[in-house]
Amino acid sequence: MQKKQIALLLAIVLSISCFVGCSSESGRVEVKEPEIEPIEEIVEEPVEEPVEEIKELTGITQREVVNGEMQSYLTGEWTSEEVATRRPIAVMIPNNSPAMPQYGLSQAGIIYEAPVEGRITRIMAVIENFDELDRVGPVRSARDYFLYTALGYDAIFCNWGLARPYVEELINRDNVHNVSAAVEGIYKPADEAYARVPREGYSLEFTGYLMMDGLFDAVDRLGYNWNYSEGHVPQFLFANDMIAEYAENEDATMIYPGGKSGDNASGYGAYHPYFEYHADDHLYYRYQNGEPQIDEYNGEQLTFTNVVLQYCHGEVRDDHDYLAFGMHDEGQALIFTNGKVIPCTWSRLAGDSIPARFYDATGQEVIVNQGKTWICTIWDEYSEYVEYE
Repeated sequence: MQKKQIALLLAIVLSISCFVGCSSESGRVEVKEPEIEPIEEIVEEPVEEPVEEIKELTGITQREVVNGEMQSYLTGEWTSEEVATRRPIAVMIPNNSPAMPQYGLSQAGIIYEAPVEGRITRIMAVIENFDELDRVGPVRSARDYFLYTALGYDAIFCNWGLARPYVEELINRDNVHNVSAAVEGIYKPADEAYARVPREGYSLEFTGYLMMDGLFDAVDRLGYNWNYSEGHVPQFLFANDMIAEYAENEDATMIYPGGKSGDNASGYGAYHPYFEYHADDHLYYRYQNGEPQIDEYNGEQLTFTNVVLQYCHGEVRDDHDYLAFGMHDEGQALIFTNGKVIPCTWSRLAGDSIPARFYDATGQEVIVNQGKTWICTIWDEYSEYVEYE
């Protein structure tokens, strides 16, 4: 039994040895190295990160008709071709508390505000889209620096009264297209464009309004052309197809043209106007006397995409405290847009028909965002009161 077990074990060993490898010549057992295929070197190709397209901020330099619409000279926004090619109106409107609320201001593409005698401010609403309005006002008297500003917009100037020593000769020139209520000093009155609107508790001076039906009648009778003059130059260079963010500029979400603390003689110290920026809609909300400034036309607070503080040299002309400002000049300015402030300069040296233009520190024209703009003339001699934060 034991012999059989030994023989069996020998047979198993020999079988394993032959499986591993035998040499027929020596009978020696050889262990063969396993054949290993060479491993190819794996080279990983670099993964290209997606490159974000950088769009250059450009301004609107030419207008074209697209589906019956064009971009406005006043706002840069798309509007009907009829409105975009029609001259705007520039309406003189009081801005003191006894006149509030005004009617139709929310429809203005540009509102221009400047100090007047008594050290309050008056505004001029530059409106191109007035077809849905029945009236605008109340309407007050003209000062020459407002009229010079209106000429830069190629606007039809609308006023009820004037400071005769400084406006009479200017407003009656052939190249000035005005629709004026009949008062002394107006040679071509247009009373069909004005009417009194009862306002209980208001003084008579705050009841006169420009009536839209009468405006069209007056323009036709006076023979004024509704089309812009050839070669018209707009005031602003608006961003073409993207928001002008100015991310590296200083934040400015509150603007106080006359400062925050107390009265002063700058014109803006009387009723303490200010603007508050809302990041959710990129708009500046106008306040006066601590309350929202409301348009009686629609009950909405006045809002603007851009706010401009334009510093001008000013002088007192006479005992009536009539003021003068250097409208054909150069100076400093601050433009507020998208919650940022852009220090810049302004220049208006090319004549009455060219408005003030705005330039950054490199001499390039400032690109502002599409939308409505409020411009405050800041009396240079009172610039210390301007605050923003």
